[in-house]
Amino acid sequence: MKYSTKLSDTLHILAFLSLGADERLTSARIAESVKTNPAYIRQLMAALKSAGIITTTRRQANAELTRSPEKITMLDVYRAVEGEKPLLHPDVDTNPECGVGIHIQLAIADFYRDVQQVAEQKMSEITLADILESYHKKIEGLDLYKGAAYK
Repeated sequence: MKYSTKLSDTLHILAFLSLGADERLTSARIAESVKTNPAYIRQLMAALKSAGIITTTRRQANAELTRSPEKITMLDVYRAVEGEKPLLHPDVDTNPECGVGIHIQLAIADFYRDVQQVAEQKMSEITLADILESYHKKIEGLDLYKGAAYK
């Protein structure tokens, strides 16, 4: 089963735009980093633009954030690219003649809604600034580790 990486890829794009704010970043350049194709990057950026998270100019590599990273939440980004799509999905293809098959999926769906609410609450508390801060800590940790390995 294939799972969606839209949220991760879109947060990657936003981090790239934040970190390279002084550079002209093309969809091809960003696609290299995400390891995908430029059309997919443009699709995600169009969703970000529609949600008011970035601005772009047609045919120009100058996308930029419309607000500071502290004011962009993970939930904002999730909603931009996934809409109201839930994180977890019950199996809707169970045997309708089996009492367990039907009722267990209905029971699971109740818990999935609870998980969705908790996840959305947590995503609303995580900002792009938090992600960038964690990114910088990971880079610093990597640099420290590399330095220690060569001593």
